[in-house]
Amino acid sequence: MRPLLHWVTAEDPLPPPHAALREPNGLLAAGNDLSAQRLLEAYRSGIFPWYSEGQPVLWWSPDPRMVLALDRFKASRSLVKTVRRIRREGLWSIAFDQDFAAVIQACAQPREGLGDGTWITAQIAAAYCDLHRLGHAHSVEIRNEDRALIGGLYGVSIGRMFFGESMFAREPDASKIALFALVELLLAQGFRVIDCQQNTRHLASLGATEVPRMAFLSEVSELVAQPSPDWSAVRISFPNA
Repeated sequence: MRPLLHWVTAEDPLPPPHAALREPNGLLAAGNDLSAQRLLEAYRSGIFPWYSEGQPVLWWSPDPRMVLALDRFKASRSLVKTVRRIRREGLWSIAFDQDFAAVIQACAQPREGLGDGTWITAQIAAAYCDLHRLGHAHSVEIRNEDRALIGGLYGVSIGRMFFGESMFAREPDASKIALFALVELLLAQGFRVIDCQQNTRHLASLGATEVPRMAFLSEVSELVAQPSPDWSAVRISFPNA
């Protein structure tokens, strides 16, 4: 008998991650509620939303889970050279939480080779902007000499756990440099890992690896319970940031 997918109303709690389907891997529940409170409940439980326009809100907790241990971040020699040059010459400015809405809109733009669709719907963008106003969603922005936004990323932070969501680049290596800056920032604040959700070759090339869901959930439970940094005081030490 095929397992049934849970439907959750705004009043229902999300089911536990171990109730997720094996196929498609990690699909846990569906519903219509994407409030900030629902998102925080989900992330604290190792669950994230992922769906397309016209679908209900779909909740996922795949097994295994892709994570980036911050001390295993792989920065290529060419990337390190680029970062050093940017710092030395002040070619680009890199900032934190200065234009969250612009970053999420840039991440929502169609990608070359991936068609016209995007999973970052207007509903998703509005929900994460709400989380940003509550101090739980954060962005890294990269601007060129003309102050044009050329790269960045955003994600969710609870306690000392960071959940990566999406990144974009309009210039070569811009998204990698944003991640480089985020890793430095998180290490300085006592973080250990970034949740990368699902396996991709790009993430693997940067040092991310798959871990069993149970191990991931154990780490999430520990880290979300730790005190959050004072994000209002956090700065990235790049030129003009």
